[in-house]
Amino acid sequence: MATRSKAGSYVESSVRVLKGLEPVKERPGMYTLTCDPLHVIQEVIDNSSDEVLAGFGTRIEVWLHQDQSVTVEDNGRGIPVGLHPTEKQPVVQLVFTSLHAGGKFDKTSGGAYAFSGGLHGVGVSVTNALSSRMEVVVWRDGLESRITFRDGFVDEPLSSRKSPRRKSETGTRVTAWPDPKYFDTAVIPVPRLTALLRSKAVLMPGCEVIFHDEIAGTDQRWLYEGGLGEYLASEMAFEPAVPRFEAEGFAGPDSEAFSEGEGASWVAAWTEEGPLVRESYVNLIPTPSGGTHEAGLKDGLFQAMKNFIDAHQLAVKGVKLLPEDVFSRVSFVLSCKMLDPQFQGQTKDRLTSRDALKLVSTFVAPQFEFWLNDHVEDGKKLAELVIHQAQRRQSAAPKIDRKKSSSVAVLPGKLTDCESSDTSRTELYLVEGDSAGGSAKVGRDKEFQAVLPLRGKILNTWEVDPKRLFASQIIHDIATAIGVNPHGTAAEGDLSHLRYGKICILADADVDGSHIQVLLLTLFFRHFPKLVEEGHVFVAMPPLFRVEVPARGRRPARRIYCLDDRELARTRQKLAKERVKPEDLTVARFKGLGEMSASELGETALNPDTRCLLPISWGEVDKRTTEVVMTMLMGHKEAGARRTWLERYGDMARTDV
Repeated sequence: MATRSKAGSYVESSVRVLKGLEPVKERPGMYTLTCDPLHVIQEVIDNSSDEVLAGFGTRIEVWLHQDQSVTVEDNGRGIPVGLHPTEKQPVVQLVFTSLHAGGKFDKTSGGAYAFSGGLHGVGVSVTNALSSRMEVVVWRDGLESRITFRDGFVDEPLSSRKSPRRKSETGTRVTAWPDPKYFDTAVIPVPRLTALLRSKAVLMPGCEVIFHDEIAGTDQRWLYEGGLGEYLASEMAFEPAVPRFEAEGFAGPDSEAFSEGEGASWVAAWTEEGPLVRESYVNLIPTPSGGTHEAGLKDGLFQAMKNFIDAHQLAVKGVKLLPEDVFSRVSFVLSCKMLDPQFQGQTKDRLTSRDALKLVSTFVAPQFEFWLNDHVEDGKKLAELVIHQAQRRQSAAPKIDRKKSSSVAVLPGKLTDCESSDTSRTELYLVEGDSAGGSAKVGRDKEFQAVLPLRGKILNTWEVDPKRLFASQIIHDIATAIGVNPHGTAAEGDLSHLRYGKICILADADVDGSHIQVLLLTLFFRHFPKLVEEGHVFVAMPPLFRVEVPARGRRPARRIYCLDDRELARTRQKLAKERVKPEDLTVARFKGLGEMSASELGETALNPDTRCLLPISWGEVDKRTTEVVMTMLMGHKEAGARRTWLERYGDMARTDV
């Protein structure tokens, strides 16, 4: 039985308030990647890139020194060094020592950065926090200003002297010594750094990027005039089946749907064999995990190809074309520009802005359709390749009997099944409540999405004997629907009768919904571990808020969904910059999924291109460690341990009261 000592008491002095850069040092993984220091160096490079993107720089020069420190220099405007009007500190000091301080919050046409990857003002301040030393030199207004930091704090205050350069020769030089104690390895991965710098040159035609590797004694220089097409051609191992499709599209001042300057440039090439090259960027920030802008490219290419095949009567009977058939053999480089992009996490690996799908697709679809009809023979050859890919997919798809899930049980009556038998595509949504289940049935894609409404909360199965599981009708229905019997270990699991490739938990975005999520995850972890290990379990994240924006001028009325309070705050800030009055907004908080219409639920939780779906896995710890934590959280006799845990970590929770 867990006991509490007096030393573990929770009193007023137990509450810590982290100030300045302390949160970064305490939890560096929340702000950057900690496998190596490359990402904190990338934050500095991104700042120089944003100067080029804003039209004020033409050169970025990087040095990797013998001691693994890195210097980044640009010929941009130079960081301001005067006193901030309200903070009464030099701006250059404020930028490097304060979280959420930067020039990228002002997205108006007169702002310092209309388009940039920086959103939260935590980039270079994180670099400073995780560096043992940092030195910044600024050339601006005829002065050369210098300031140094140690462990995130000012070491040598700002000092200025007359610049040895001409007054027009402005810029910034930042040298950082990443602190090894915050990273798994202190070594900068040179191949990834080289790839990053080269991609910057590609995305910024006319910008010279220079890299000096003092460790290897080599120098590299990139200056691309050919843009994305030249870069993709140099990276592909095989010649494309048809000529590359390269184009761009950006919103003008009269655009009703998007802000001026928003849009994308892209190049796509199809090959019949070999590895694929796929790179995407948002405001020059690489997004290796893709996101909604890649979904927009995929949708635009598919819509245009489908229209071309229909117009030229190239369809083959019995073959249904899917977006992945068009996208499966395409290599691409996509560079998207958005006024206020939203990323998944501070590392910005994945774009989550729902508007990006429509933004990219709107420009890609008509231009690709025009290209296909302007190159009819190449279009027909590409259509043949796409149709052949669809035939291969259909012949290779694992087939199952949709009328039964096993030899001993029939499917539950509440299950609304899908049409497809391809388990690589099929999805089962476990939905909280009959009301939400009804909306999900209407809003789903019935071809590959099935819905099983759950009534009430299921049993806490952490300490339930597997033989007694089916005493619960809900658990019986879940097991029968997915076609997998309970099993104790992943090795014992038999997924040969698995009926759905994705099992998605869809519950309300409140405390009760979170409780249902935990109970279902407990069931899968304890009694269906093979599903978790093979990556078949997901949690859908429906929005908590809906913001109605009235029509303004040529721009029609809009509806914006926000996942949580933080996204709502960002949306309010973005609309304020668009000069939308707060009193004109209508903000609705969803009390539950049942309040959402079928179209709303379909767009925000079911559509694969716009939903937020979190995969469930063991994460960074092993299964044994996870089991210890789950026992403490879900065990019947662990109340004392749970109380101790809450006293220690409860202040970190985001509560919904």
